[in-house]
Amino acid sequence: MPPASFKDDLIAEMSSLRAFAVSLCGSASVADDLVQETLLRAWSKWDKFQPGTSLRAWLFTILRNIYYSNCRKSVREVQDSDGAYAQRMVVPGDQESHVDLEDFRKALARLPVEQREVLILVGASGVSYEEAAAICGVEIGTIKSRLSRARSQLVTTLGWSENAQAQLERKIRRAG
Repeated sequence: MPPASFKDDLIAEMSSLRAFAVSLCGSASVADDLVQETLLRAWSKWDKFQPGTSLRAWLFTILRNIYYSNCRKSVREVQDSDGAYAQRMVVPGDQESHVDLEDFRKALARLPVEQREVLILVGASGVSYEEAAAICGVEIGTIKSRLSRARSQLVTTLGWSENAQAQLERKIRRAG
């Protein structure tokens, strides 16, 4: 049985896990399922966690692995890649900020998954380059490169000026 502090630490990471899950899959309900599965696996494998290491990085790695496993399993499922079905189920808001955020989410969804996950990990979740590299299983230089490309592509896609970095960081935090 895991110690009580482990339970408290898991609960403290739930919002970060959910934000990362939403950024990966683009669906709040699927993200909730991913977080639940992550917490169940972490709880059942609590003895595999190495104290003194980053619990967040360990949990993000579990979540990421579950997500990619689910993607591999869903190859035969019908995809709503253009979002036409999902659009019929959503009532668009009438505030301009909602439109801006929706444009940002669409642009974020068009990024390659490797760039999107690094952007969310580092930009929105506050994970260090080192932790992101460990979570993704790549070198720190690869993380920096993916992050730079993701930011540049978002700035270009959204038609922002080159000095829009602060605006981008705020939107990433809100989207996450």
